[in-house]
Amino acid sequence: MASDAHAELRKQVDRDGIEFFFAMFVDMHGKPCAKLVPSASFDALMTEGVGFAGFAAGPMGQSPADPDMMAMPDPASYTPVPFQPGLAVLHCDIHVEGQPWPYAPRVILKRELARLAARGMVFNCGAEVEYFLVKRIEGGGITPADPFDTAAQPCYDAKGLTRMYDHLTTVSTYLNRLGWSNYANDHEDANGQFEQNFAYADALTTADRVIFFRYMVHSLAHQAGLAATFMPKPFSHLTGNGMHVHASLWDQGGEPLFHDDNDARGLGMSVLAYQFIAGVLDHAPGLVALTAPTVNSYKRIGVGPPASGATWAPAYATYGGNNRTQMLRVPEAGRVENRGVDGSANPYLAFTGMLAVGLDGIDRSLDPGEPNRDNLFALSPDEVAARGIATVPQTLSEAADALALDDTLRAALGEVPGGTYSDYFVETKRAEFREYHRAVSDWEVNRYLTLF
Repeated sequence: MASDAHAELRKQVDRDGIEFFFAMFVDMHGKPCAKLVPSASFDALMTEGVGFAGFAAGPMGQSPADPDMMAMPDPASYTPVPFQPGLAVLHCDIHVEGQPWPYAPRVILKRELARLAARGMVFNCGAEVEYFLVKRIEGGGITPADPFDTAAQPCYDAKGLTRMYDHLTTVSTYLNRLGWSNYANDHEDANGQFEQNFAYADALTTADRVIFFRYMVHSLAHQAGLAATFMPKPFSHLTGNGMHVHASLWDQGGEPLFHDDNDARGLGMSVLAYQFIAGVLDHAPGLVALTAPTVNSYKRIGVGPPASGATWAPAYATYGGNNRTQMLRVPEAGRVENRGVDGSANPYLAFTGMLAVGLDGIDRSLDPGEPNRDNLFALSPDEVAARGIATVPQTLSEAADALALDDTLRAALGEVPGGTYSDYFVETKRAEFREYHRAVSDWEVNRYLTLF
């Protein structure tokens, strides 16, 4: 028998003229996986799900010997695809033999949010998703799709926006058609780089929207004969792609819990907010494995201004006010921005990690101390050391090692058959680093070929 949500969605599907669905989930890396299901099978999809061979999808904790993963749609995630009339996406929770599958990132986030709900709280997140529009060049490699986008400081360039006007306005129109409240679209710091902002929501909704946004931008770029990339550092000489996350806790009645006009530190933040911030800073080394989860991520992290003129990603575990050299920035009262999250992050896992360590800070009544007001990019290593400022991991291997030692993140990511998801994630990332480390790069050949 159909649930009320199932029945209501059926009516909406009919009104929207939906003929097919993507039953979608993501693997550890955030790769969207889907099956195309005709609307004639809607009722079966909603009640029984649709099956996948998990070992073929990516790191999902399965071998060829395991039973099918069943993707069970969440009716609340229904998203008509604006550039493909008749198609809608349903984000799914993976089940195996009738039980939620603990390797599924969306399942992991939902479990952590359920723990938060038991405290009477809601975790709201906004994501600033940056990307490049590129095209491949003969002989390999990529270049910005706009051949005229060559300025040394292209950030906010009106001419660059104009040349990509059709793409940007199409994405903006679709975001607003979906009800996501697109409020700004800008040329970012690097040549060929853009950011299109949409309103914050609860963490699960925002994570679903990040996945759909990436899928939509990729698809529209492909239709135009281009490619989009959210890779953290696709060009060595240009600023990389971040996915800055703005986070706040609210009560279930809609009252913000991070705001306090009487804040003695002058940032408009509550004691609870500072405890959350302190938890994130305390666990930064392990958390970075979830927020910067690729080998390439650590080529984005650095100190000092890049050649293109603005800031790189934060290299230190610090917080401050409206200061973009900090890992955690308080841009205005009531929310904190984690600038260490990059374009490769799986939003379900990144949000799970941020929430878990923030709550640990609250539970232990941690205090982050006074906000850092330095321009951290201007400090020398000796000055940083003298201030006792902690450096975040500089490679994926270091970050994986730190995550392996973090019991709070281990508990939040949960148990899986035969161990923990944290161990599974760590070993997957260590293997990724070993594979990278075995590859011989052009840089090595150019530097060492005739040196000795």
